[in-house]
Amino acid sequence: MTSATIIALIAVISIVGPLLSPHSHTMTNLDARLLAPSLSSWQLFGTDDLGRDVFVRTLAGTQVTLLVAFVASAVSLIIGVSYGAIAGYFGGAVDAVMMRIVDVLYALPYIFFVILLMVVFERSLLLVFVAIGAVNWLDMARIVRGQTLSLKEREFVQAARLIGVSRRSIVLRHITPNLLGTVIVYLTLTIPHAILMESFLSFLGLGVQEPDASLGTLVNAGANYLEQAPWMLLAPAILLAIMLFCFNFLGDGLRDLADPRKHK
Repeated sequence: MTSATIIALIAVISIVGPLLSPHSHTMTNLDARLLAPSLSSWQLFGTDDLGRDVFVRTLAGTQVTLLVAFVASAVSLIIGVSYGAIAGYFGGAVDAVMMRIVDVLYALPYIFFVILLMVVFERSLLLVFVAIGAVNWLDMARIVRGQTLSLKEREFVQAARLIGVSRRSIVLRHITPNLLGTVIVYLTLTIPHAILMESFLSFLGLGVQEPDASLGTLVNAGANYLEQAPWMLLAPAILLAIMLFCFNFLGDGLRDLADPRKHK
């Protein structure tokens, strides 16, 4: 609950904070380069090498990072659950072919795939969604497939099959709802993975592009001025670490609640 509360507060502050600040995350002021944090000028985290307010840019970057993480996780949820449920329920040759495709995608070097996308298409936020979502659903598909293999042998599924319920209805109405507990728990654990992937891509310059910002791009920029302006690195890095810890603690807590053996 503490982790969920902190995540909610970070999300709200990242939205409301830039609206209340007199500064814009894209506004430059070369006369105010690398200023230390100050309460008098409302520059709580100081300024960067272009005179932009680090506080506002950190909050704007948090918005982008959370947006990428949630959208990529939603893509992984939709594709992974659908793919895994179909493979697990139909089984046999269908399952074998579908899971071999997953194995092939696992074998592809992720970073080379992303670089290829960046070369072929113009760099954009949408492309970051595609790049992360293209590989983030593989683990979800495997987990859902394993759960479906177990659920399809349960009595309520066999009863639905005997009374003539279609395969599509069985998957949508009987199997998928019973997967939600496991899926939600695992989804909370994939969000920090998506955040790390986005931050890594942005750190390499393959993700969010200037003048927009994400926590990854801010960490990359701050690392270049660590000695001159440590606040440029500390602000986004600490916030990124807090978010990752909170999402991991939230996922662990939900996993413990979903484990029936813990409550016996």
